[in-house]
Amino acid sequence: MTLPVDKKKISIVCFSGDFDKIVAAFTIATGAAATNREVTMFFTFWGLNALKKKKGRVATGKSIMAKAFNFLMGGLNNLPLSRLNFFGASPILMSGMMKKHNVASLPELVEAAHLLGVRIVACEMAMHILEVEKSDMIEEVKDVAGVATFLNESEDAHIIFI
Repeated sequence: MTLPVDKKKISIVCFSGDFDKIVAAFTIATGAAATNREVTMFFTFWGLNALKKKKGRVATGKSIMAKAFNFLMGGLNNLPLSRLNFFGASPILMSGMMKKHNVASLPELVEAAHLLGVRIVACEMAMHILEVEKSDMIEEVKDVAGVATFLNESEDAHIIFI
């Protein structure tokens, strides 16, 4: 696919695993893609939690520490709210408020991003540290890349950190 020379690029670094921040990242990504921008989302460290294929808490990895971290990070359906999480109830309440106001749910935003051609990239180094494999990720993750590759590919992009 060849892109017009003047097509604007946006790269979003998702390093938080908080529900509200991941919703914001996917909202910006889908909005940008819908307005004809080339969008890359780079998920690193706790942001990788939003890309886990298995729902719920799963102890993946080989070492005890990796299994513990991966178990504590419960995946897309168990993301905590960044503030006022109330023992995990707040994301459920927030999802209900989003539905009431006809705002796309997080799974719908992920699907929309995929359909709009948003490139979802998992950080190779963070995956290595957390002992997460590409096979542990949702199918929308097309690439695993290191920071240098991400930065080279984002050279002409606006980079947003969430």
